[in-house]
Amino acid sequence: MRVRVTTTALGITALAVFALPACSTDANPTSTPSSADSGKPAAADQAEAPLSSALLEERLLDETDLGSGYTRKPEQPAQHDDVTVLGCPALNDLGGAAATGGSLDFTRQAKATFTYNSSSSSEISEELYSDAPAKLSAGTSQIFDAMTGCPEYQVLVGDSAIDVTTQKVPVPPLGAERWSQLMTFSAGGRDTVVKQSAIRDGSVLVIVSGSPALVDRHIDKALAKAAGR
Repeated sequence: MRVRVTTTALGITALAVFALPACSTDANPTSTPSSADSGKPAAADQAEAPLSSALLEERLLDETDLGSGYTRKPEQPAQHDDVTVLGCPALNDLGGAAATGGSLDFTRQAKATFTYNSSSSSEISEELYSDAPAKLSAGTSQIFDAMTGCPEYQVLVGDSAIDVTTQKVPVPPLGAERWSQLMTFSAGGRDTVVKQSAIRDGSVLVIVSGSPALVDRHIDKALAKAAGR
């Protein structure tokens, strides 16, 4: 399947963005080993109203939250690349954009990316989304199930081939639902490991991606701020 999608341009950001997929929110939710039991009564969970994008922007982590050594990256101009997904029928069914990046298919969103000590190999990105809890659950489960259901696949971006391996990993007991995966991108003799953890708390979804150590260090703080605690 060859499609035209938007990806970022260079370095680890170009690889890490593959772990931030676009998805449809029309699928039914599915159970995954990394999903958590609900921490709230279902009625209360469903009653939470989605937050505006402006409020989500205010609840993104910033340099003060992260500590010394972090610098927020300016948004990069989007590039449009032809993308082909090989070896993963589930991602083909969702479309090539599911394997290569872009925003999740929720209208209320905000995002930021930071480097640590100006190192391109130590980046962390945060995306916040808000929608009805059932939509967040369904869309996130669908894409995580598709990606972790293919332990190995290949992505062709223009003339560049990137080998991708994925595996589910444990998630701290946070929020109402949670997902996490470890992805290794191999291209040009170089491997880049990216961890992606997603936590849903009511009508807010937090996704933190990047260097595994940085994701583990900041995921609980990201959730607390996103949830207004």
